[in-house]
Amino acid sequence: MIGTAKQHVRAQGARGAASPEAAAARQKQLALEAATPKLQITEEHLTLSVPGHTIGETVGVSKNSKGHLFVYSRTGTGGSARGGTAAQLFEFDENLKFVKQWGPDNYAASFAHSVRVDKYDNIWMIDEGSSMIVKFDPQGIVRMTLGRKPEAIDYLERYTERDEKVTDRYPVGTMGTFNRETDIAWDSQDNMYISDGYGNSRIVKIAKDGTWVKAVGTHGNGSDQFATPHSIAVDKQAALVYVADRGNQRIQVYDTDLNFKKTITGIAAPWSVQVTPKYIYSGDGNGKIYQLDHNGKLLGWAQTGMGMGQTGCLIHELHAEGDNLLYRAPARHGKSRRSPSKTPRAPPIKSEARTTTWFELPSESVRNSGSWLSPRE
Repeated sequence: MIGTAKQHVRAQGARGAASPEAAAARQKQLALEAATPKLQITEEHLTLSVPGHTIGETVGVSKNSKGHLFVYSRTGTGGSARGGTAAQLFEFDENLKFVKQWGPDNYAASFAHSVRVDKYDNIWMIDEGSSMIVKFDPQGIVRMTLGRKPEAIDYLERYTERDEKVTDRYPVGTMGTFNRETDIAWDSQDNMYISDGYGNSRIVKIAKDGTWVKAVGTHGNGSDQFATPHSIAVDKQAALVYVADRGNQRIQVYDTDLNFKKTITGIAAPWSVQVTPKYIYSGDGNGKIYQLDHNGKLLGWAQTGMGMGQTGCLIHELHAEGDNLLYRAPARHGKSRRSPSKTPRAPPIKSEARTTTWFELPSESVRNSGSWLSPRE
């Protein structure tokens, strides 16, 4: 559905109960889903093992041209950046065998948020805690850094020693620095688009050489406003930028000069967005994935993450490998565990991270790890 900007509906009533506006929005969403076909999907949870290590929440997932899987995990053993470090970037080959950790002990690794791979197989680490983005070339050499990490000593001095308080929860961002940015995407000319984020409530365009070009957005629910822009994607053919405006329960669409074009609703609260040649995909905080056409019309939806000890789970990041194959990083669903048991029900593993969902649609087939799968009836 395409429409005008929605009213912000996150307000809470007494004892945390949903406001009447939020309750009405939820009922409207459920009615829309009841009237929309439910997609037939196959869902596989990948078991990823890192020798001698335990993987934490899997918040970011992407793949390169060789079929290698990159997982940005909230995993860590120490460090200080307004709290303990929880950010490690792992690579697994096409058979899901661990390859290596990228950028161990790097300055920008603080609190993981997402990972993306560009068309040149460069790996981009988006770190919310450090407010930095790091570009690694395919050999693992740092080629670019964007943003600046708040110095831990300054933070501790201001808020611990001097007992200062944050007076502006949603400041207007400045060029050159992020405030807990969330995602990155590219257009056909390799310009970068960043959703920024939990603090700045804006989107940013940066040229391929790292020059900051333009920023749009403040906090709110009106025109050119966002309430946690949590993900971003670019349709290179149509030259359109899609922004998952999570708190406002909408996807905001811009051209590549960051001029507003339209609003898409009917996708609950979007945590992640991806664009494929045929579809737009969005994932919400309850494990639901929505499939739309390029005009924003809802075509179908699916519930993921069931039967794993939770009633659904949030979809923190999506990676689309074509029209019918999606990988997801489910954050709290991607919990780790150690299991020394050798019984068939609990095979011996170092840790596990569940990061994958794929779609199978009627009269189509999809591929995963080199094998072809027939559509489900």
